[in-house]
Amino acid sequence: MKPLILLAPGAGAPSSHPWVQDWKRRFSEIGYVETFDYDYMREGRKRPDALPKLIAAHRTALSDARKKYPAESTILIGKSMGGRIGCHLSLDEKVDGLVCLGYPLCAMGDRTKLRDEVLRALNTPILFVQVTRDPLCPLDLLERVRTEMKTQNVLHVVNGGDHSLRVPKRQLQATGETQKDIDQQILKAIAGFVDQW
Repeated sequence: MKPLILLAPGAGAPSSHPWVQDWKRRFSEIGYVETFDYDYMREGRKRPDALPKLIAAHRTALSDARKKYPAESTILIGKSMGGRIGCHLSLDEKVDGLVCLGYPLCAMGDRTKLRDEVLRALNTPILFVQVTRDPLCPLDLLERVRTEMKTQNVLHVVNGGDHSLRVPKRQLQATGETQKDIDQQILKAIAGFVDQW
């Protein structure tokens, strides 16, 4: 039976954004995929809600998705902020796996303001899909946190990628790859992770 995948958007773009829709289509190859928007986004506000309200909205979306798809396993996938909120939700709600597409480890890109407490508290297995060009998550800091986490955690690195997992054209030309190739590698890593349940 296919898993249920709840795909959460990042802080700056709604679930209708082409980036989210493209990944929803890709993830539909490995599971039933539902997307949603946080309250502030639906209400047309730019500033994200406070953490408890974000978690509550994520919880409601999960409950609604589970009513729609009676899957045996549930995977929370989120871009940036959506991944972080999914981590918080997994502390209260039983889910089988977490996938963070660009976990925002450093608040506002500040290396001294780490959002690592929730990662250390996790009991749910997690896959980090991270890039080498993202000030919100320097890989050296993430590696340090990963060694101190108690749950199973896996890292897939997109070399040269930015916060949206996109690799510069010049680098793609040098390696003979396309962005589609990169996206397929990411999908393969996620499918392998999800297949464990």
